[in-house]
Amino acid sequence: MSTLIPPSSDTAGKGISPFSVKIGPLPWPVYAVLAAIVYGASVTGKLPADMTGGIAVMMCMGLLLAEIGSRTPVLKNIGGPAILCMFVPSVMVYYHLVNDASLKAVSSFMKDANFLYFYIACLVVGSLLGMARQILIQGFLRMFVPLLAGTLASLAMGTLVGTLMGMKPYNAFFYVVVPILSGGMGEGLLPLSASYAAIQHTTPDKFLPHMAPAVMMGNVCAIVIAGFLKRLGEKKPEYSGGGLLVKTGHDDLLRAAQTEEKPIEFALMGAGLLMACTAYAFGLLMSPILKIPAPIIMIFSAALLKVLGVLPEPMERGAYHIYKFVSANLTWALVVGVGALLTPWGDVVSALSFAYLCTVIATVATMIASGFFVGKLMNMYPIEAALVTACHSGMGGTGDVAILSSASRMEMMPFAQISTRIGGACMVVAAAILMRFLG
Repeated sequence: MSTLIPPSSDTAGKGISPFSVKIGPLPWPVYAVLAAIVYGASVTGKLPADMTGGIAVMMCMGLLLAEIGSRTPVLKNIGGPAILCMFVPSVMVYYHLVNDASLKAVSSFMKDANFLYFYIACLVVGSLLGMARQILIQGFLRMFVPLLAGTLASLAMGTLVGTLMGMKPYNAFFYVVVPILSGGMGEGLLPLSASYAAIQHTTPDKFLPHMAPAVMMGNVCAIVIAGFLKRLGEKKPEYSGGGLLVKTGHDDLLRAAQTEEKPIEFALMGAGLLMACTAYAFGLLMSPILKIPAPIIMIFSAALLKVLGVLPEPMERGAYHIYKFVSANLTWALVVGVGALLTPWGDVVSALSFAYLCTVIATVATMIASGFFVGKLMNMYPIEAALVTACHSGMGGTGDVAILSSASRMEMMPFAQISTRIGGACMVVAAAILMRFLG
């Protein structure tokens, strides 16, 4: 995230300049001035409740919290930046430590401007178009095996542990384990609760308070384990593809091509931005016709363009550079927004019973461990395969961002989205059918 830059030779012995200590990309005195201005604007009511104000607040908080998380012992090894960026804002909102102007600016940018889907569109389309064609094809073909194995194993293990901890098997399965694997809040938990309500002839609000904590706690577990996986990859590089999912026999060449510096052209970045936004618009356009969620259509549309090779290379490069810009600069800002608005601290705390926590941990850990070992058997890199399955136990798109950022694998967003969207949708349908069958 940032570095503590040593003094140059001409300043050695004179002490480290304060401008060499950075908060993100900013020297700390510059950051302090910018943060003070944003805070001053918020307390005087001058901070606009729009994209400008939202970005200012979220970036200021995100840069600082990510910096602290990346420097704190122990925490830095288990996804500290993602954990702090998500939960510190959640706690601050819960205890009313964020002033109204700042909260309105963040809410406007996150909800009214739908920043989350803008972010996901840029990452998915840009990373897909910037990906080597061979990696894309083999990754999509093989990822479903560890995903299916992990889902079945985690359903069984989560229910077993919940039962051993004193929960009824029915409750452990339908109200703890299944929600974790349903694909997040909006895309998973809401249709799941609506399905349960229709089957039991009641209203969705009967189920939401019981199931929402499972989704959030599952996401926390996945973030922490993703941090451990990153650390494991550093210690055992043979387990890590450095962002590559499948072993191809030409990994060094593919990895070199992925990391090769490509010339940046700002006009092409604008074209890439337009392609990302248009791909999401195409998903929204076709969703009522195909009866498939818009993000899934967006993913497969971008993947098809890459596989067919119909776009000129400069256009693909422009989309790739937009992805790199958004990923490098707005990830922690987005996680701050997710924590402030979509992660109620009260719900998290209410879930902290020992039995509930053990059931959640068993579900998520089994999912990720299955991905690791099955992926290894499938000639995939175990850490990347485990991360793809980890995203099946997160909070939808927001969870994917937090999990992948914890492991420093944002380039895997297309595979993570498939895991979350398709895996979650299948889980919701299967759970509804099974509940109706069991009565």
